[in-house]
Amino acid sequence: MPLKAYDLTGRTAFVTGAAGGIGRASAVLLAEAGATVHCADIDEKGLTETRTQIADTGGTAHTHPLDVTDRAQLKAAIERIESIGRLDILAAIAGIMHNSPVLETRDEDLDRVLAVNFKGILYACQESARAMIAAGTPGSIVTMASGAVDAASAGLLCYSAAKAAVVQLTKTLATELGRHSIRVNAVAPGWIRTPMTDRHDATLQRQAEAAMIRISPLRRVGEPEDVAHMVLHLASDASAFTTGQILRPNGGVAMPW
Repeated sequence: MPLKAYDLTGRTAFVTGAAGGIGRASAVLLAEAGATVHCADIDEKGLTETRTQIADTGGTAHTHPLDVTDRAQLKAAIERIESIGRLDILAAIAGIMHNSPVLETRDEDLDRVLAVNFKGILYACQESARAMIAAGTPGSIVTMASGAVDAASAGLLCYSAAKAAVVQLTKTLATELGRHSIRVNAVAPGWIRTPMTDRHDATLQRQAEAAMIRISPLRRVGEPEDVAHMVLHLASDASAFTTGQILRPNGGVAMPW
């Protein structure tokens, strides 16, 4: 049983990007803390695996196969959640990565990354906040930014720009939703070992992880569960006086890319 401040029994969470990586780890941990978790992702197979993992530990999960770039699909998912109960927590985690030098970046690459990494989070925040305001009860929104916003990284223009927009969205929403007792915070991880980082060339991956280990006081690479614990903290009453903040689980360094 979690400490009282982290006990989410009776609350409902909506997690996008829940089919794997940080999204799955967050959904599983929120369920372990007692929340009923609604898991959304475009990857139906991964969603089923997440739901099974939650069920195997005694938790309750529902799945919503959807594309976060489609506002109508997100709105429909929120309406289904409302038909079952009240939405208390949003963890907007769905994201993709694209690597290319600025001079080689194509319009379609930029549009796709902005659509998933920024608009997908914006739409989820808008629809969830509307549901929370209508319910008239306190809520928590957690967005997923990145350590890439802290310094320039060659090849990451699309990704970094989208995540910087998420930071500004988070701060702006925090100022606008506070009067409704809705807290809005972001988590900005450094290099975390996930399916998204695993897509890199094996040599590049080893080099990146070696660099992370070398500059981190903890001498290790981050895992999805490390970030999930920050999501749980921000979703819970343990952070009841925290809003508009960007938490950085970066292993003790400002820019571990």
